[in-house]
Amino acid sequence: MKIAISAAETSGDLVASALIKSLLELNPECTIEGMAGDKMTAAGCQGLWHLNQVDVMGFSEVLKKLPSLLRLRKAMVAHFSEKAPAVFIGVDAPDFNFKIERQLKACGTKTVHFVSPSVWAWRSGRIKKIKESTDLMLCMFPFEVDFYRKHGQKALFVGHPLAETLQPRTNHQQGKKVLLMPGSREAEIRSLLPEMLGALKLMKKQDEEISFSLALANTNLQSWVEAQLVGLDVEVSIGDAHQKIKQTDLVIVASGTATLEIAMMGVPMVVVYKLSAISYQIAKRLLKTDYVSLPNVMLGKEIVPELLQDKANAVNISNSALQILAADNTQLVAELSSIHTQLNQGSAEKSAKAILEFIDA
Repeated sequence: MKIAISAAETSGDLVASALIKSLLELNPECTIEGMAGDKMTAAGCQGLWHLNQVDVMGFSEVLKKLPSLLRLRKAMVAHFSEKAPAVFIGVDAPDFNFKIERQLKACGTKTVHFVSPSVWAWRSGRIKKIKESTDLMLCMFPFEVDFYRKHGQKALFVGHPLAETLQPRTNHQQGKKVLLMPGSREAEIRSLLPEMLGALKLMKKQDEEISFSLALANTNLQSWVEAQLVGLDVEVSIGDAHQKIKQTDLVIVASGTATLEIAMMGVPMVVVYKLSAISYQIAKRLLKTDYVSLPNVMLGKEIVPELLQDKANAVNISNSALQILAADNTQLVAELSSIHTQLNQGSAEKSAKAILEFIDA
């Protein structure tokens, strides 16, 4: 049995490597090949192409690389059309993978997509292309399955890989440690950090015992960030967010995947975000959910404060943070931790079993 796979982003390499390992454990005689990263090849995938050929960020970078991306996608379709696999698995990267899936599906190859795009939240019209591309959608969140079933798309909830590596902390004694996580992209850091630091100053006036630290995802803006912190007692660290989250009492965080990681560790948070005025107006019209942060979407209510756009200012952030620090957060922590319980499904093994059953169906 030959299984084809395509992960076109670094983030997909980790998810796909766990899936490959489970597929080979369940069926040691199958061969797996395709677009792979280093973790995937280490897990047993034969890399016909390396995901570094595709993994680019930014509009201008994509434009520069577009001719080679189109050639690569054409070569992959040609290869798997001539040497048809039992199934083609696209891992995340919908803009790249759906086109391959669609062409292979039209030729009779079974297709699976792992990691749903946020079609349930915005641009729901994409469902038509998804149905043309994908026989089976493997979903990380249970509410995604509800969306797909409404539209007649076969989908299965398999859980989130992060739930297997992150755990709700235990025996934490509530204190006054605050962690700032202003995001990973330059635009969000430059936009959000000044408001976070304004909140820090207001909070320090209210209670000098509150201590602050700041976690950056990478070193890209480290010097700029440190320049903003001159005169402030803030410890800066790089790339150790999970460890810092475990040790803190409250995280002030940019909206994104980090909110889910914090929730799965059972840590209170204040979620903030800002877009340009034009981007915000567009996003507001496209967004189909009541909430933007995944903890609130998961639980269907505002369990953590969301301060967006003009509301993401120093005064509001300070007020929300002080309120949480002063409260008994036992119930809040329990509800956040319940997200981990929901998502801890043994994602890789469950996905592998579903794929092998789908091949035999």
